[in-house]
Amino acid sequence: MPKSQASGSAGRTSSDRDLLDSVDRQILAALLQDADLTNKALATRLGLAESTCAYRVRALRDTGVIVGTRLQVDYALLGCPLQAIIKVRLGSHDQANVNQLYDDLVAVPGVIQVFHVAGADDFHVYVAVADAHALRDLVLEHITIHRVVRQTETHLVFDVREGVGVR
Repeated sequence: MPKSQASGSAGRTSSDRDLLDSVDRQILAALLQDADLTNKALATRLGLAESTCAYRVRALRDTGVIVGTRLQVDYALLGCPLQAIIKVRLGSHDQANVNQLYDDLVAVPGVIQVFHVAGADDFHVYVAVADAHALRDLVLEHITIHRVVRQTETHLVFDVREGVGVR
């Protein structure tokens, strides 16, 4: 998730979310099921006028409720069938080093997403690579080389399923 998406949603309050009415929530639910719906199909599904539907979707984008679109890729077909989550623990947490590591991690080829998390770990790095050797090289050449990194732990991903999301 790009910085703008993460920071855009983090700044919203519960009162902002309360501003969504049932029509907005129906639009979001339909788009979460199928983001490729045309405005006409979405309007028909929800029993709305096309102009009303287009206005509502545009307003959801303008207010930051809808942030971009996502393309799902079959990484195996791209030659990267091995997916993993790499947990990263830091030895120190000064802001400059944390931000630099974050920026460096998202720039590594094969990295799909990087989560800055609370708890025992500091980052979870979701990657897709060609094989176990490429995974090892990614960890050794791009993660553990940072002096601030104290420990890594790698978990292979067997399968991924999308959840229903927030409604």
